[in-house]
Amino acid sequence: MKITDVLTVPGLTGFFFDDQRAIKAGAESDGFTYKGQAVTPGFKAIRQRGESLGIMLELEDGWWVHGDCAAVQYSGAGGRDPLFQASEYGAIVTPMLREFFTGREVSGFRQTMADFYAWCQQAGFPKHQALYYGISQAVLAAVAAQRRETMAETIAAEWGLNPDYRPVPIFCQTGDTRYDNADKMILKGVDVIPHGLINNVRDKLGAKGEKLMEYIGWLRQRVATIGAPDYKPVLHIDVYGNLGLAFTNNMEAVAEYMVRTAEAAYPLQLRIEGPVDMEGRDLQIEALAELRHRVEALGSNVEIVADEWCNTLEDIKAFADHRAGHMLQIKTPDLGGVENLVEAVGYCKAAGIGSYLGSTCNETEQSARVCVNIALATAPDQMLAKPGMGVDEGLMLVYNEMYRTLAVINSRR
Repeated sequence: MKITDVLTVPGLTGFFFDDQRAIKAGAESDGFTYKGQAVTPGFKAIRQRGESLGIMLELEDGWWVHGDCAAVQYSGAGGRDPLFQASEYGAIVTPMLREFFTGREVSGFRQTMADFYAWCQQAGFPKHQALYYGISQAVLAAVAAQRRETMAETIAAEWGLNPDYRPVPIFCQTGDTRYDNADKMILKGVDVIPHGLINNVRDKLGAKGEKLMEYIGWLRQRVATIGAPDYKPVLHIDVYGNLGLAFTNNMEAVAEYMVRTAEAAYPLQLRIEGPVDMEGRDLQIEALAELRHRVEALGSNVEIVADEWCNTLEDIKAFADHRAGHMLQIKTPDLGGVENLVEAVGYCKAAGIGSYLGSTCNETEQSARVCVNIALATAPDQMLAKPGMGVDEGLMLVYNEMYRTLAVINSRR
């Protein structure tokens, strides 16, 4: 089936772009925004609205499919691509996409994307992973529509996978409403909670980690108090490198603190995401590998999740090869094309390291649906409920897409 037209449409994401460096440096909250000046290049304010760029492909039968270009909340930090603004890229890429796609036969996903990337190098197409993310979603949707199958089935066929097609554990994030939103997760029986957004030492972690320790104790007690009798979620908390800041990157002190947090969480499993941020990939790999060795030597089951500086498929492979953590976040917009996401989950599995098909609150409903299909085909250890920070909306969207897709697939089996 051929593509007959291409449209691009500016849109909104489920959250905001935030200047992580300004926030970690202590920017003062002002209601839902922040006071002070942005410090990361491209930002005009510390918090500004999230934007997407919809890529719409018309098929020759008149049917439209689409994908959404989106970037992470903390763009421009941790080695990631700069801020993505739809108005900046839309005018540039629309005529180029029409040149490549109009009249093109789309019979296979992997071949079409390989042809597109080869053309990009010759045509001087802008190099931003958010663009590749949205374009690959649209191509995947086009191939699935032509074959009259779910996107999960298309991925399985293209990579020769034989998935069990089972639900993937879902991870929710609280945003700054870390108590009320944790209650929502517990009442709804979410598999992995609460993220917590511990992105500041003074207000959220505590100078010696005391505020986070108190929060973990509260979570353990709250699960026991209002959760179902057999409910035992995994606790997964993102600290954005702030343990390194609080303990001046003393890995022995960071490891000992993490062991104590796991004890405070017992009998629940605890994961700590981004305990340190060493401001460079090789240093980050070295630090997380050392932390993993230290906590295991201390006999703790606390798990380390890599995020910052683990951005591209090549990064994922490097972190996995060096066992830099127990689980790697596959941050979907940062890896770009759908094909890289599939390959990343597979590489983690082969390397014996946990895989978290994550991303950001700053995506769209369409990119979230595509990620559900990727997860069902590849079976990572968990995936993120997205977009947004309200819990209910992102959880509903991902959960319902997951179970609808499973129902369709199982009806054919």
